[in-house]
Amino acid sequence: MIINKGEKIHFIRRRNFIDDPRRHFLGEVKEAEGTVIRVEGRIFVFDLSKGEYLKKARKRTTIINPGDSGYIVNIIPTDVDIEQLVYKRVEGSLVVTDGKSFFLDINEFGANR
Repeated sequence: MIINKGEKIHFIRRRNFIDDPRRHFLGEVKEAEGTVIRVEGRIFVFDLSKGEYLKKARKRTTIINPGDSGYIVNIIPTDVDIEQLVYKRVEGSLVVTDGKSFFLDINEFGANR
């Protein structure tokens, strides 16, 4: 397994259709076996009326297969506090940041948007 217990990840479920909800997940890997991982963390859902990602209040545990072509998986450094991560627009790009040193550009629409 290329993802190990204790690693922090950000994953995006690819949308099949334009109207599919935009859902992202930030969490820590609790177990990894074969190609499946159990992750505990928070879901972020895009709110069309506000034009921003909102963090769901409750933590949840989910099981994913990161090798599935339906996911985009990003590894987050272990020293980053994932509870502090928020979505922001920075110089036209959508990023996930802790407001300090960590920035993950997740712009879904290319470099110019």
